[in-house]
Amino acid sequence: MKHAFYLGCIVPNRYPNIEKATRVTLPRLGIELEDMKGASCCPAPGVIKSFDRLTWLLLSARNLCIAEEMGLDVLTLCNGCYATLKEANTILTGNEKERRKINEMLSAIGRKFNGSIKVKHVAEVLYRDVGLDAIRSSVKRRLSVKVAAHYGCHIMKPTDLREWNTIERPTFLDEMIEATGASSVPYRNRMMCCGAGGGLRSGILDVALDMLREKLENMKQAGAECIVDICPFCHLQFDAGQIQLEEKFKAVYNIPVVYYTQLLGIAMELSENEVGLKMNKVAVANLFGPEKI
Repeated sequence: MKHAFYLGCIVPNRYPNIEKATRVTLPRLGIELEDMKGASCCPAPGVIKSFDRLTWLLLSARNLCIAEEMGLDVLTLCNGCYATLKEANTILTGNEKERRKINEMLSAIGRKFNGSIKVKHVAEVLYRDVGLDAIRSSVKRRLSVKVAAHYGCHIMKPTDLREWNTIERPTFLDEMIEATGASSVPYRNRMMCCGAGGGLRSGILDVALDMLREKLENMKQAGAECIVDICPFCHLQFDAGQIQLEEKFKAVYNIPVVYYTQLLGIAMELSENEVGLKMNKVAVANLFGPEKI
């Protein structure tokens, strides 16, 4: 299974450890990643799309063209990138008028959108294409850590542009977590937004942090020892946001944040350094020590 690997902005600029973990784990499951040379920002669905839909659609179409020229489906690590690229792909494939308009603009740089590829999130590839049995078979160290799963908003909504069976009670991430031996613990309001998206973290940080505080409080009360997410922007909110909560409001949680491919890498018996856990702002400490295996 070969895919065009779309990194987006946050992963290479803020959390290259997520990229590292993905590059060392996915090939062990038969997934080949080919870099998308020249790819740009997706661009962000919650901000750019709201201000200038045409620019949003055009830039996304250019990224999709790169994957089409490679002849590969896109694999992305970010819920926001997934939302933009998947929605733009759906719009342009299904709307001839908009496709013609975008292609007229793309012709200035010698490109054309054809609608020949699919856009997939890494969680979708792992859950549907690889499968839980293959994930379990790849595990060499069954983990016993208690995990608070965070799905994020854009991977689930809008429902008419997603293929999951439910947005209220999804289980795919919980199942993927438990395939490593870890326990996914239920917690109050788990489908609540982390507070990062839609420009909220950049525009009204105190509100974003208050939403984060509620999420963390609920996770803590449930006995979670770490958070596992599948979106680098949510990851940024949980990781850097905990430092900001402590600095601004003296609220201390110290709940480590782990991207799913990092958790998977540990279960595959890779070291914390190999999956980049030491680059996190909230220290992982002995989360995956011998007593947690």
